[in-house]
Amino acid sequence: MSSEWLQALTAWLGSNPGWVSVALFTTAFLESLALAGILIPGVAIIFAVAALAGQVSIPILEVLFWAGAGAVAGDSISFALGRLFQGRLDKLWPLNHFPGFIAKGEAFFHMHGGKSVVIGRFVGPIRPIIPLVAGAFLMSWRRFLAFNLSSAIAWAPTYVLPGYLVGSAVASDFEPPAHFYPVIGISTGVLLLIYLLLIRFQLGLGHSSRLYHWLAGLMARYHTTHRFWRLYTSQRPSQAGEFPLPSLSLALGAGALFMILGQLATATRVFTPFNNLTLEWFVQLRNPLLDPVMLLLTLLSDPPVLLAAAVLAALALGMRGFYAAALHIAGAALLATVTVWAFKHLSAVPRPDIVLGPPASGAFPSGHTTGITLFSALTASFVARESRHRQRWRYYLLFSLPIVLVVVSRLYLGIHWFTDVLAGLLLGLSISGLTRASYSRYDNIPLTTDSSTLAAGIAWVLYTIWYIGHHWSEAVLMYSPAG
Repeated sequence: MSSEWLQALTAWLGSNPGWVSVALFTTAFLESLALAGILIPGVAIIFAVAALAGQVSIPILEVLFWAGAGAVAGDSISFALGRLFQGRLDKLWPLNHFPGFIAKGEAFFHMHGGKSVVIGRFVGPIRPIIPLVAGAFLMSWRRFLAFNLSSAIAWAPTYVLPGYLVGSAVASDFEPPAHFYPVIGISTGVLLLIYLLLIRFQLGLGHSSRLYHWLAGLMARYHTTHRFWRLYTSQRPSQAGEFPLPSLSLALGAGALFMILGQLATATRVFTPFNNLTLEWFVQLRNPLLDPVMLLLTLLSDPPVLLAAAVLAALALGMRGFYAAALHIAGAALLATVTVWAFKHLSAVPRPDIVLGPPASGAFPSGHTTGITLFSALTASFVARESRHRQRWRYYLLFSLPIVLVVVSRLYLGIHWFTDVLAGLLLGLSISGLTRASYSRYDNIPLTTDSSTLAAGIAWVLYTIWYIGHHWSEAVLMYSPAG
């Protein structure tokens, strides 16, 4: 598709803004459709149409809905075509002109199973092929729809928001602060690098990936002489010489997203309608029966409670000789505390004014969300590292539940905007990734438990019970609705 054609399309849509939502749905549908997605430069068209949507002030939720609905519909049709033409996919036009796509899609599906529907939505040219292959391999409709819907929820913001934000900035004659574009540019460059290395080139994160083999070759060559590799190389017997690529990718990726969100949330009003809509929804949800539950969840994630857990864990590990683990836990807690304080002080974002006694500190980012994310992510990583590789996802899923519950409690009580808790989540993930990357040097030391660990756990539970009992009445008054 030539640039002149795209310019003509955007010009027509600019004159007929009522068709922008239809164009978003149609483009996302065709870009996800197996037979058309190979030929259509859907990413460029989605960016252009999303920018127009931002310029004409179409609500962001409406934009995300139509783009996500189009992607779901396109993948569903592709899945149905795969079931219909199973065994004959390589004979369909235009797939018969791209025989390598089917082979790559089948290999990808065999490697990742049902998760390939989620992963494949973000992976280069094979993205429209994966639903087709899933249908040909007779994946159940119920399972496919679950993967299809969940991946579309992440896909729509990833592909639509950049163009929408650009269009909104142009329409509002936005005057950014001096550091706005450098921060956005560097953060976007980091994300693009991670995308190119790990997704677009399909290098992956596993031990069998090309990127790991390349890094292993470098470490085998320079391990004894180069200080960088000595510092950031794991010596676990089963994974000797592994570079902590997943943890570093998490730290850099989440940190870059946090910086982009921070610039947009504090220097622009792009997210204001969505923040207000979320706040109003939770205000309508408030119920006297739910209030004590949400209050308990938010008190469990208060900074004194989480810092007490970090101090007791560090003391228990240090007394048993696990000095590296103790220092990393203490360092992560200190880094999170200082970083949250600094950003709250610098951004000075006011909190929603709907409770009697909102905290005096700034709203951005949510310290409770940052703390519980760091606590849960590090706990999950320390527990999962002692289990089999295929079972680790269960621990990460289990320890993600406290994060979700605390996020909901902060939004329910009306003391944070949605962007505050999202920023806290990203900041917590970034610090936990950085901590895990550094600690990977000591992964050869198993962190077994004993009576001191049990004593630290009991002490933390007793302190938490005392803390909640001591602050309950004050919290009930503080978080009562103002109206």
